[in-house]
Formats: sequence, structure tokens, C-alpha cells
Amino acid sequence: MAEVLEKKVSSSKKAKSKYDKNMYLRWFEVMYRVRRFEEKTLFAYSQQKIRGFCHVYIGQEAIAAGLATGIRPEDKLVTAYRQHGVALARGMDSNSCMAELYGKATGCVKGKGGSMHFFSAAHNYFGGNGIVGAQIPIGTGIAFAEKYRGTDLLCVTMFGDGAARQGALYESFNMAMTWKLPVLYICENNKYAMGTSVERTSNVHDLYKIGLAFDMPSEPVDGMDPEAVHEALLRAAEHIRAGKGPYYLEIKTYRYRGHSVSDPAKYRTKEELEAYKEKDPVFMIQDKMLSQGIATQAEIQQIIDAIDLEIDQAMDFAEKSDYPLPSELYEDNYVQPDYPFITD
Repeated sequence: MAEVLEKKVSSSKKAKSKYDKNMYLRWFEVMYRVRRFEEKTLFAYSQQKIRGFCHVYIGQEAIAAGLATGIRPEDKLVTAYRQHGVALARGMDSNSCMAELYGKATGCVKGKGGSMHFFSAAHNYFGGNGIVGAQIPIGTGIAFAEKYRGTDLLCVTMFGDGAARQGALYESFNMAMTWKLPVLYICENNKYAMGTSVERTSNVHDLYKIGLAFDMPSEPVDGMDPEAVHEALLRAAEHIRAGKGPYYLEIKTYRYRGHSVSDPAKYRTKEELEAYKEKDPVFMIQDKMLSQGIATQAEIQQIIDAIDLEIDQAMDFAEKSDYPLPSELYEDNYVQPDYPFITD
């Protein structure tokens, strides 16, 4: 994707970076993979190869990058329906994710979930949930299970600014604080929910303040900067793993596209959109690496070329995969659990 390298590199001097080259290259790799995957998703949708609801993560990639480095792979994660980028950041395979969008049997949930319902037990990724706010009590329950088992793992529970209005959030916050559950709540505040601004839906415009009513440690985070997201996650995880209970981050971000592929986003101005594009996280991390000599243009180009090939191959994989058989409609719906403490 030549566009990335055509972005003008700032000549201004910046503070010395805190992290080594590998960390910055990792953040760029995650963000570029998400960006390229989502661009190809939009292209396939325009050709009607992807159907149904579809919400892309373009603009919010810095959050995915911070998640890739700020928590453990063993930690659990649950999120909402704008979730392709989060799933990829958790290590889910581009092939199986793209195939799921196409509704193919090789998809991560065998073509039965589509855009909003990715899942991977192997990656401790519990979706992708289509009902607004439903993942908040689910994540709280997963955290309860970790506390019950006596682990030092946590459950990252992500939701948007629209879901912050759901009553389940307040019930979950209260329960999590009362029982000191190991849950990290993250509000991805991209300003508009489905299309109505935070300012028109709440008297509280700084959504992190909601947590303060429960005496929950809460803070705002710059969601356009993977470094800021990474560090906020480290602080929160340290608090939670120490047995002190939940933590709440309002990560302030922006989506460059509409709420879904069918949304023209006429509720915001072109000037606002362009102002946020100046903060594009993919360009900004590239700019930092080049201007500070963290990485060379050749090293960045190598990542770009590899991911371009990866996503092209994912589309080819999805195209050539078979649809699930009609007989599979009734498979994977229920499972008989093996509870050793239940006897006949």
C-alpha cells in the first residue's frame, strides 16, 4: 500500500522513544494489518461478496495495537460488533477471519457468525457480540470465573460510547467493584455511537467519570496513540492482577467510516473528519519511526509488502472456500458440559 509511505515525514524533533524498534514495528504491523484487512473488507462488500451487517475498524487501529502488547495472550477478551481489528490483534488468522466474513465453512466460526460474531477459544477471544452492551455482563462473568479459579488473569471487556448508556453496564460495574473482580472495562469512545454524538446523549461527556461513581479507578486515554494505549493497559493490568478489583479506561478514538457500511455519516462535518485524519495512527507511528530513526523505510516497506500479500491471500482463500452444508445448521449450538462436581 504505497499510500502509507507517501505520507510526509515530519521534520520536527520529538522526544526520544521509550521502547525499542521491535515494539514500534509490532505496533505498526498490527495497525497496518487491520487497516489493510478492513479496506479489503469494504471492497468485497461493495461487490456483494460479504453480506449483512458490517462495521469496520478503520481509525481505531491504535487500540488494537496497544491490546497486542499491553495484556497477556492468556487474558480473556470480549468486545462488541466492530471487532475485526481486535480479533486480528489477538492473533486470529487473516484467512479464517476473511472467510467468516464471506460466510464460508473455513471461517473462524464455520461461516455461521459473520462480521459481528467472531470467536476463538484458542485465542481467549469471546467475540464479537451483536446486541449492544451484551458483552459487558458477559465479560464480568468471565472475570468472575477467573477469580473463582484463583488465577491472576483478567478479562478485557470492551464496549462503545453508545453501549455506555445500557443499564447492564451499571449493574456490572456495581457487581465487579463489590466482588473485586479482575475485569478491565474499556469504552472505545469514537464520539458518535450509531450516529448521535456523546454530547446529545449524556450529561456526562467524559465517560471515564462514570466509573468514579463506583470508586472504580478510571482514566481517559488517547486512542490515536498505541504507546498511550499500551501504557494505560499496563497500569490497569498491574492494578487488577494485584487483586484490587476492576479498572476502567475511556479510550478516546475516532472511526473514519460510518457506523456501518450503509452509513454515509452526514452527522459530522468534513472538517472534523479531516482534522482526525491528521492524527491517523498508522501514519503517526510510521512518522515517529522514520523521524526518530527507530526504523528505516525499507524495514517498514517490508512489513507493508508482507501484509499486502497476506490479505490478498486471505481474500483468495475466502473466495475459494466452500459454504457450510445445510446439515451443519444444527451443529455447534449446544454442548454437554463435563462437570466433575455433578453426579447422577
